[in-house]
Amino acid sequence: MPSQQRRNPADIVFSSVTAIASFSVIVLVIGIFYVLVSESSLAIGRFGITKFLASTDWDPVRESFGALTNIYGTVVTTVLALTIAIPVAIGIAIFVTEISPNFLKGPIGAAIELLAAIPSIIYGMWGLFTLSPIMSNHIEPFLKRITADIPVVSILFEGTPMGIDILTASVILSIMIIPFTASISRDSFNLTPSIVKESAYAIGATKWEVIKNVVVPYSKLGVFGGIVLSLGRAIGETMAVAFVLGNSHRITTSLLDAAATITVTLANEFAEADNDLYLSSLFYLALVLFVMSFITLAIAKLFLLKAERKYSR
Repeated sequence: MPSQQRRNPADIVFSSVTAIASFSVIVLVIGIFYVLVSESSLAIGRFGITKFLASTDWDPVRESFGALTNIYGTVVTTVLALTIAIPVAIGIAIFVTEISPNFLKGPIGAAIELLAAIPSIIYGMWGLFTLSPIMSNHIEPFLKRITADIPVVSILFEGTPMGIDILTASVILSIMIIPFTASISRDSFNLTPSIVKESAYAIGATKWEVIKNVVVPYSKLGVFGGIVLSLGRAIGETMAVAFVLGNSHRITTSLLDAAATITVTLANEFAEADNDLYLSSLFYLALVLFVMSFITLAIAKLFLLKAERKYSR
């Protein structure tokens, strides 16, 4: 019976280091969760779970705190940003991979990467001093005017266009997340085998038909991954949104009103928390964001796994 081959000491060290690095991620997540729960225990004991999540109060003077207005602002700005960004990002990826002449592919690709590298505070400053006046003077009045006679839709554009509101914040967010979806979608489209596309052209398919029936279906898992990455970026963004959202703790149906998100509230009010309950409520809000992010990304991962199983058959 052959003797068992001894493992190389270098292999043992390498395996141990990689194992420690892998488990440290789990330990880090558990540690963050523990700190958030521990620091928010006072607010949890005072308000409970249901009351805190369902309450629209956020009044430090009366020490009455609730998360609903912040959750609402976070969800609305994130969904609206994704609604704007996804079609634009996929359109950019399709143009770069399938339509653009070769001399444009490099500059456009570099511009996409540059947008992803710009710090969020620069986006916020640009949004406040450049985009906000454009929105308040031109875009928002135009949207308000053309939707004035449309039932239901007109409610979304009620109020005075100020440029410091949900719509402007969502536009800023969409610009920030476009590079992530566009870059990953572009790489996914490039993985489509040339022979498959050439076969489609050979049987008389047009460029649009090849893109719609070959490239996009073949790459949909990669595109979905880019959307998930963008979702994670949007739901946790702080500085860019803080400049243009207005930080108003209320639920409104109009996109032209100011609002508040969880991240903006945390950034603006941590330094002002002058008592234990106020500080604990902010940690509780951070815990809510942590759980929201975990649930959202877990659901996205489940959909991705389901799609992978479907297309691997």
